[in-house]
Amino acid sequence: MRRREFIAGLSAASAWPLAARAQQAGRVRRIGVLMGPGENDPEGKVQLLAFASGLAEAGWTDGRNLQMDVRWTAGNLDRMRMFAKELVDLQPDAILVHSTPVTAALQRETRTIPTVFALVGDPIGAGFVASLASPGGNITGFLPQEAAITGKWLELLTEIAPGIKRAALMFNSDTTAGSGSYYFPAFEAAARSLNVEPITAAVRSDAEIETVITSLGHEPRGGLVFPPDIFIAAHRVPIILLAARNKVPAIYRDAFFVKDGGLLSYGPDLADIFRRSASYVDRILRGAKPADLPVQLPVKFQMTVNLKTAKTLGLTVSPTLLARADEVIE
Repeated sequence: MRRREFIAGLSAASAWPLAARAQQAGRVRRIGVLMGPGENDPEGKVQLLAFASGLAEAGWTDGRNLQMDVRWTAGNLDRMRMFAKELVDLQPDAILVHSTPVTAALQRETRTIPTVFALVGDPIGAGFVASLASPGGNITGFLPQEAAITGKWLELLTEIAPGIKRAALMFNSDTTAGSGSYYFPAFEAAARSLNVEPITAAVRSDAEIETVITSLGHEPRGGLVFPPDIFIAAHRVPIILLAARNKVPAIYRDAFFVKDGGLLSYGPDLADIFRRSASYVDRILRGAKPADLPVQLPVKFQMTVNLKTAKTLGLTVSPTLLARADEVIE
């Protein structure tokens, strides 16, 4: 990624006159929100609340000068397509979209309605933007990470479980960035440097998830790396249970996996990304064009460790790793 190119644009994007921020539109504005999780997903609710809080800070309140239409897809591709069409038919002033497959579903329905994405891993590769500095179309947004973080995940996994000799990168090729290929190079490079056998594991069902994790558990020294994937997030409960049952250490991007019983996570503060996404929706409602708003990188990262899960897996977490953790669950 060309950091210098879009950081320069980012500085320009952050300069928004206070006078313009104080002005309120004379009519109620309408925005659509298309979420990747299900409506009962606790993390999805946190993200939506962070977005609404960001809008409120910018002077937009649902039910007063703003109407917000929210749809939840529960990681289901058919629901993504159905609700994308439904929101576009409402002709909102702007739309917030969650994750790569949700953004793709919306892009199939409109190339004109201003759209802000959150949690899209590879917007250039997916064809959403021309470049990070100059998106060039009706879509811009916020990256959750760069591909190089995959190597960091494997490095941390071998640190918390030093005996690992094989590691599987698990994903759904229909719902993760680049069908998984976005993460392959960094994963394979890190595996070579750590003397770990890299395995790619594409899954599309609970049965396939169980097959992969059970297979890793049959032989000692296996591990799992989960790149961000709305399908994986929606199936995290069986994944966490199977990893524990089969004694397979796993690392995730998102802290909510660890709070639900996973071992270790390292990644961006997702609520912060949704809060920052509101600033772009605010600017669009006040006349800015997505084509002129550079794609932004995350600014807050966090590591979470579950000591109870580590003990269940027979792992001893080093004081060094614990000292670097932002949150420790006991």
